Amino acid sequence: MNSDALAIDVSGLTKRYGGKAVVNGVNLQVARGRICGFLGPNGSGKTTTIRMLCGLLTPDAGQGACLGLDIIRQADEIKRQAGYMTQRFGLYEDLSIRENLDFIARLFEVPQRKRVVDETLQHMGLTQRQQQLAGALSGGWKQRLALAACLLHDPGLLLLDEPTAGVDPKARREFWDQIHRLAAKGVTVLVSTHYMDEAERCHELVYITDGDVLARGTQQQIIDGSGLAVWTVEGGELAALGDELRALPGAQSVAAFGNALHVAGRDAPLLEASLAPYRERGAQRWLRAEPNLEDVFINLQSRSHAEGSAA
Repeated sequence: MNSDALAIDVSGLTKRYGGKAVVNGVNLQVARGRICGFLGPNGSGKTTTIRMLCGLLTPDAGQGACLGLDIIRQADEIKRQAGYMTQRFGLYEDLSIRENLDFIARLFEVPQRKRVVDETLQHMGLTQRQQQLAGALSGGWKQRLALAACLLHDPGLLLLDEPTAGVDPKARREFWDQIHRLAAKGVTVLVSTHYMDEAERCHELVYITDGDVLARGTQQQIIDGSGLAVWTVEGGELAALGDELRALPGAQSVAAFGNALHVAGRDAPLLEASLAPYRERGAQRWLRAEPNLEDVFINLQSRSHAEGSAA
């Protein structure tokens, strides 16, 4: 893809702390106007990567650009053209919604500041609450205010670090509707999340663990490329059964999904042979299943932990 069409184009991105690489040679390309989901367990390197992309951290190695700007030499300019929403609410809780937005607009030297703040309040549905103190807002309204602050300077790139953590389902849905409206206008979004329903709303996905990218592509590409065979089992005493299944050859991950267990492995014949004695008992109901996104990510995480323990 032409580099001009890429909002994010970095390679070999590396950051070390205490001699340990928390981000290890990450390559990441995201086209303009796309929503890229950034997934991985806690401590996998997502936040560190995002901070390098928006100019808050300098990489120890690697190169590339965001919005056509060099991530090392033009980090200050990236800060002015990107919007970064942190995991924790970062605005002033003792200021009102309007006062917070006015303060951020001053920092970015937004022209016609009052008009832009008024329009942002209206666009984000905050006008009626504009005099309310930020500290008195619920999680969903704080999230809406934080996103509004990110949009004041009309960024071409949004970097959102677990923006919906602790927010109720209705607020999450409204948030994602807003993100898709922004993407339709050409804004590029990189968003980290732990929610599989949110991952499914992204145009493409990147999965990272222990600083390494293990999978990338659309949801279907990642599922198709996983090579997973999956069996589901329903019935009684699943907790005890799960402990037994985890010890079987070929069973790389066993996870509970509601009233069923999903048993997944990359060696389909080995997994089927290992499960045969259990299926023949007739005590539970066994079915072959197509892997879903959560199956894939649970399996990736299990494999990564197993390889780390063996190293």
